[in-house]
Amino acid sequence: MRVAVIDDDKSARASLGRLLKSAGIEVVAFSSAREFLDDAQSDQVDCAVTDLRMPGVDGIKLQELLAERSPHLSIVFVSGRGDISTTVKAIRGGAVDFLEKPIDDKALLDAIRRASKRSADQKASRGEIDNLGKRYQLLTPREREVFKLVTSGLLNKQVATELGITEGTVKVHRGRVMTKMHADSLVGLVRMADVLRIRTQEPPNSKGA
Repeated sequence: MRVAVIDDDKSARASLGRLLKSAGIEVVAFSSAREFLDDAQSDQVDCAVTDLRMPGVDGIKLQELLAERSPHLSIVFVSGRGDISTTVKAIRGGAVDFLEKPIDDKALLDAIRRASKRSADQKASRGEIDNLGKRYQLLTPREREVFKLVTSGLLNKQVATELGITEGTVKVHRGRVMTKMHADSLVGLVRMADVLRIRTQEPPNSKGA
């Protein structure tokens, strides 16, 4: 496990670092959010433990920037001067936990483990969506129509009527969709449609493909 510790207080960084290292966690320390964001390996940590109030880019702003740049990365906030409204904003923004200083060691380690697991889960989920999106781009406009109608529950005959083509042609397009999407069953194809939200809207970057 590799964790980024972000705090402008040198003694706080050192204290957090010692605690995490004693638990077998690799620590990468930063004195500011900007230093963390500018680091070439900032996206290679499992989670970030960050102070709330820091000069320049504060914890909430860091959270907003990471939501755009590294949406899978989970955050644990620590602060000696938190307030309810800020805590609510942080949690709504996706923070795993918001701990007040002085920090309970067990609570922090538990939060880090939860955050790291969530980061891994979200990264895997994002990777699956990206891969499905790339496969979807390989479909022709007609194959996308067949994909959408088939996964909406229509039979081949109904799809043929809807598109004004023969049932045999639908079967050909359906087979190509299954092959390009790497689907081994209709159930698998329906699941892919759900992930890509095919039945409610076109997936991102599909226009003009």
